[in-house]
Amino acid sequence: MTPATPSGSRSLDHPDRDDIRLAEVLHALADPVRLRIVRAIAAADGELNCADVALPVSKSTCTHHFRVLREHGVIRQIYRGTAKMNALRRADLDALFPGLLDDVLHAADLQARRLGDG
Repeated sequence: MTPATPSGSRSLDHPDRDDIRLAEVLHALADPVRLRIVRAIAAADGELNCADVALPVSKSTCTHHFRVLREHGVIRQIYRGTAKMNALRRADLDALFPGLLDDVLHAADLQARRLGDG
């Protein structure tokens, strides 16, 4: 695990690229709330604050879902002041599992359109 920020500031543990496993990534993406988070971050095309993702669950449940995504190597979280910012680990995921993230996001978009979930 590597820290997200330099020593002396608040940081969160993230798995090193070589420690990211396909089964864990797929597990993280299999949950509808976590997939919604990933879609929102991907649409932001950069960093997104946790509070900027509207989710139909409690704050503590949101925290759990973001933690699962971080611990399974799907997102990187970093504190900027008091805000916890989130970004996809696209480069890491694309290097390990080429095309996986794009295919999952595309399939999620198709499903959302089909079901009227936007």
